[in-house]
Amino acid sequence: MESFATLIQNRRSTRKFTERLLSPEQVQLILRAALMAPSSKRSESWQFVVVEDKEMLARLAACKRNGAAFLEGCALAVVVLGNVMESDVWIEDASVASIYMQLQAEDLGLGSCWCQIRNRETEDETPAGEYVRQLLDIPYQLEVLSIIGFGYKGQERKPFDESRLRWEKVHIGKFSLPEQEGGEA
Repeated sequence: MESFATLIQNRRSTRKFTERLLSPEQVQLILRAALMAPSSKRSESWQFVVVEDKEMLARLAACKRNGAAFLEGCALAVVVLGNVMESDVWIEDASVASIYMQLQAEDLGLGSCWCQIRNRETEDETPAGEYVRQLLDIPYQLEVLSIIGFGYKGQERKPFDESRLRWEKVHIGKFSLPEQEGGEA
């Protein structure tokens, strides 16, 4: 692994993948990262559905109006779920597990992209979570947060440009508005 700073600078969303499949070892490392993610009170309220079947990936790509088409071309999709009966912070816990998987993929030289499902709709205005739930037989107590697509990068993206960092979003000690012409806001 390169330094963590380099890893997070290089990790960019990949929406185009090659046809090359992932090895079982790569898949295991990605899932291992998710299972090692911290969770509130060690509730581990997340669960994951692993999809490699091309027909199912194509069906998942129709899960919302925009922003899901890339799923059809990925080698692996992980549907990220949270158990609402086990934790009131399932969204946060599942989000942390999701980014752990994405960072592991980057460390392996793979690409990934997050596909938001919660609070999204299909073309016919069906809730995206319900669409995915029916496709994959997901029980009612599990909510669908996202689908993370993985694969070999079919596009190269430049590392994050640090000149674009918005340091004005950081407040030290307490929140303060930026000074405007003629005095404080």
